Amino acid sequence: MSAHSVEDIKQSSARLRGTLLESLANPVTGALNDDDQTLIKYHGSYQQDDRDVREERRQALLEPAYSFMIRTRTPGGVVSPEQWLKLDGIATRYAERGLRVTTRQAFQFHGVIKTELKPTMQAINATLIDTLAACGDVNRNVAVAANPQLSASHAAVFAQAAALSEHLLPNTRAYYEIWLDEERIAGSGSEDEPIYGKAYLPRKFKIGFAIPPYNDVDVFAQDLGYIAIIEDGELLGYNVTVGGGMGATHGDAETYPRVADVIGFVAPGQVIAVGEAVVTAQRDFGNREVRKRARLKYTIDDRGLDWFKSEVERRAGFSLQPARPFAFRHNGDRFGWVEGDDGRAHLTLRIPAGRIVDGALDGLGAAVTHLSGLREIAQLLSGHDGAEFRMTPNQNLVIAGVPADLRAQVDALVARHGLDGYIQASPVRRNALACVALPTCGLAMAEAERYLPDFVGEVEKLLARHAIPDAAINLRISGCPNGCSRPYLGEIALVGKAPGRYNLMLGADHRGQRLNTLYRENIAEPEILAALDPLFAGYASERIGDEGFGDYLVRSEVVSVPYPTPTGIPVVLVTEAHA
Repeated sequence: MSAHSVEDIKQSSARLRGTLLESLANPVTGALNDDDQTLIKYHGSYQQDDRDVREERRQALLEPAYSFMIRTRTPGGVVSPEQWLKLDGIATRYAERGLRVTTRQAFQFHGVIKTELKPTMQAINATLIDTLAACGDVNRNVAVAANPQLSASHAAVFAQAAALSEHLLPNTRAYYEIWLDEERIAGSGSEDEPIYGKAYLPRKFKIGFAIPPYNDVDVFAQDLGYIAIIEDGELLGYNVTVGGGMGATHGDAETYPRVADVIGFVAPGQVIAVGEAVVTAQRDFGNREVRKRARLKYTIDDRGLDWFKSEVERRAGFSLQPARPFAFRHNGDRFGWVEGDDGRAHLTLRIPAGRIVDGALDGLGAAVTHLSGLREIAQLLSGHDGAEFRMTPNQNLVIAGVPADLRAQVDALVARHGLDGYIQASPVRRNALACVALPTCGLAMAEAERYLPDFVGEVEKLLARHAIPDAAINLRISGCPNGCSRPYLGEIALVGKAPGRYNLMLGADHRGQRLNTLYRENIAEPEILAALDPLFAGYASERIGDEGFGDYLVRSEVVSVPYPTPTGIPVVLVTEAHA
């Protein structure tokens, strides 16, 4: 890999251009130059290789089976039926393993080879969707409450989130020159970046907009969060949260997950000013010496929350108001049909681990044709004004804005293609999340997505044994400690430590407001299940009312959770289980 630091690469990249054009044109290898592997992230792609065949290829004296993951920038995860059909075609033509919905409401295409990288990028842009800033040390895809069509105020939140996403885009034209053949003009390579500066941010940056009572974006996991305050149908503004982050490094006490803190309230017209103030403060004060401590959460912990709030207010040019009361019920999705204020209906479907394919097993013993089914639904809804596909931050999918006269046809297609799995799936299966992990993620230490169905099946057996099959427990698996599946907010979480071995984390709540903690370290499935078995027994006999599993573990002192809740929440926490 490159001998240059990430900071050096950014500084000398000519505003994210580097030698990407030369790397792409090199026919000798399926890989990019070392430094370009860093720069392509800002264009929305990661270089990867198939780790399942890595050793076989090494022994055959072949280079790794290189390919690229491409991630879209889709604020709030919204695409039209027409765009869905084009993205489906791109996945079928250029990628492997279908479409994948991420925990940030984006699509990922996996397995794109280097010679087809540029045609794939161009095809994505032809759908009027881009991949700029989907990865890298910039603000990434802005997450938004999954179904903002429920009311006019929900739509207003989405519009503000989309506007903030546009405002925080890099100013460089590198993306358009490299992928879309835009002609270079005077100043190319030295464009002014008023928000990001010459070296962009010290580390990645994530923003989420939540609409109580549902915390489906896990707003306290975001570097910057906006919690909508809506009264009598009117959007009054937002409580602002800062300093969330899920990443950590095994064995390094200097790194840790953190829930964000509430620092105040802003009016709708102040959203962009506060967003820019937070981002630029992190740009200027974030740690550029130690990359593992470069996220905003460490800047806040090192300098103090009061200092950071004052710095944000100074940059924004106004003081934040006191935070307003709010309450979250849960951080999962609402499956099935819901009605919007405009009379249209919205259907939330469960997509196991976000993977949309034909023929994969769901852990329920049945083959599915999800890709074909959603293609037919998109064809049915194409041309109908207001109809949309909305990805959720929990890797699921909302078929939104369905006219009343098409609901029966949508239901028929859902049943025909096995998209009705949310109906028969247990609550623990419906709520489960997993990152991609093996075979493509270079950071993965253990399986996650491919292991999820089997492990959930074992957990279901334990719950059934203790007569609590309908326990709504948040379960998450991550192949490494970096936390893409937000494992540290799972009531039960497995964090990969080595092949087949995980750290067992327990004790988060079902509202996304409390971190879990380490319960058993570096154990395999038999030991994990043996640890969970008596805990489920105690939960079955000792829980109070609809008490969540994580809340039970904390109340009964099975676990002692550090940083129990964010600071600055001006309300007594609700205790409802999943609705």
